[in-house]
Amino acid sequence: MGSSSYLHLARPLAPAQISASTSTTAPCSVTIQPQALFSILDHASRRPADQERVIGTLLGTRSEDGTEVEIKNCYAVPHTETAEQVEVDMDYQKSMLQLHARAAPKEVLVGWYATSDELNTFSALIQNFYSQQGEGTWPHPAVHLTVSTIAGQDIAANTYISAPIGVTPERAADSCLFIPVPNEIKYGDAEKSGLELIAGARDREDRGQLLQTDIETLERSIEQVLEMLERVSNYVSNVLDEEAEPSSALGQFLMNTLALAPKVEPEQVERDFNNHIQDVLLVSYLANTIRTQIDLSNRLATAALTMGGEGKEGGEQKGGDRKREQRSGAGQRGQRAEQ
Repeated sequence: MGSSSYLHLARPLAPAQISASTSTTAPCSVTIQPQALFSILDHASRRPADQERVIGTLLGTRSEDGTEVEIKNCYAVPHTETAEQVEVDMDYQKSMLQLHARAAPKEVLVGWYATSDELNTFSALIQNFYSQQGEGTWPHPAVHLTVSTIAGQDIAANTYISAPIGVTPERAADSCLFIPVPNEIKYGDAEKSGLELIAGARDREDRGQLLQTDIETLERSIEQVLEMLERVSNYVSNVLDEEAEPSSALGQFLMNTLALAPKVEPEQVERDFNNHIQDVLLVSYLANTIRTQIDLSNRLATAALTMGGEGKEGGEQKGGDRKREQRSGAGQRGQRAEQ
């Protein structure tokens, strides 16, 4: 994305007629969350064999001025597409949007996606549908996300907005100009760990990957940090030796990164780390002790109930024997009296 150039739309200086497909503010940047891409890839993998692409609705958040859009979620929308026409299930789209608004009220409609890089007349029709008033993104432009899902190739994600074109309203309704806008895929620490774990299975024959323990994860993170520090150190050494071309932007980025790092002595880091390990071991020991105590209490309670039940049954049996003996004695005395 760094070598691409983008054209940004600005609010016109002169008064202009605003229709249903125009917008007042165009986004300058689009952020994509990994879970949205996973949903799109899952939708593409489940499509019928005779269907070239699938489409869906993009949901996320938008800044107050509309210049920043973050795509957080998406859902599939059924559609049929031929060489002559395209049909989109609008009722399904409306129902799903209402249900999602109840589940996640902070996420709004921001656009739509397609698993194809091709932008044609049908793309313009769908774009105008998502940009309309009432049930669309108006007055903000709808973001169109294209995701390349060709097997054997890297996944390419591009984002566009549209501008109306056409000499008549009829022509403007089924045509538009797609304008690319920059996008960035961002993920947090949790998503990064999951992606690295999934990526580690591609080099294995069984395509499986075992979950690592906390100590193994910590060891791997430290190794990665050491590798990055070594790579940065080699780059700085090559620049000082005039073996590599210097970059002012990269140098400024390294200076800003070093400025954020706290100045801590190695002895203090080792002491804090050892204290943290001791705290973790203490918590683990207390948790195991509580678990053992709960297990022992459950076993004692079960044993007490079992012993109490047997004693009760024995008492009932002895009481029954005494009653039978008393009835037997009374019967013998009655027989003697009759004689």
